Amino acid sequence: MSTLLKDDIGRYGIWSIGLRSEDPALADERAEAAAELEELGFGAVWLGGNSAARHAAPLLAATSTLTVGTSIQSIWQYEATESAASFAGLEAAHPGRFVLGIGVSHAKLAAQYRRPYSALVGYLDALDEAGVPADRRVLAALGPKTLELSRERAAGAIPYLVTPEHTARARETLGDGPLLAPELKVILETDPGRARAVAREVLASPYLSLPNYTKNFLSLGFTEDDLADGGSDRLVDAVFAWGDEKRIRARIDTYVDAGADHVALQVVGGPDRDTLPRESWKRLASLLA
Repeated sequence: MSTLLKDDIGRYGIWSIGLRSEDPALADERAEAAAELEELGFGAVWLGGNSAARHAAPLLAATSTLTVGTSIQSIWQYEATESAASFAGLEAAHPGRFVLGIGVSHAKLAAQYRRPYSALVGYLDALDEAGVPADRRVLAALGPKTLELSRERAAGAIPYLVTPEHTARARETLGDGPLLAPELKVILETDPGRARAVAREVLASPYLSLPNYTKNFLSLGFTEDDLADGGSDRLVDAVFAWGDEKRIRARIDTYVDAGADHVALQVVGGPDRDTLPRESWKRLASLLA
């Protein structure tokens, strides 16, 4: 598998739902923010909220080197032929800068959810037939089978809501070549009580109600008690980076030390999902410099 994607996206990226908003009133700000992230030195933007190529297009047009990926596009929401056609369009307009991140989502979020692993394999088969290169797609992988699929049929994996221990496990499964780019939530708050309160609010809705995540936590040694009431301090501290700049940088480094090639940083704790935390992104860029 080609290592070009690793070189293109660098060590750090930004994960954002706000940057894939469809509010036309915010279109100019989204474009300005993408250009600013590029200037700040982030190599990639990952678009959350079941994103698609149409959400990436204006950000690619507003920048010149930034890679934009979907994180993720649900295989239940978009047909493979549709995804392939959209990929081809962006590839023609912005060669080498769009990454198709796909995944099976969750049973509670997709009425069609059946035999997810087999469905994902079939989707990859269809992408192959339509000409989407394996080294320009990544999988939202948590468990060993999907991580193996990321190794064999994609450029690598973009695990969401994971710990450094999971990152180490994923690196072992993937081997040295494939991309490993976990997402990490960041709270720029030094007070432990306030930071953990924000974290619990994020975890409680909807993540701790989704079995794909809770089963993964249990496989990593957490208990049912850790998953109750928005998450224990132990769980919160394992999946969020919070505190002052030094503490946050150290927490990000634990993912790199565990084997991450790239870390997709999601700032949480803002007023709503469409608000772009641009000052916080500047602070992140500074502490990562």
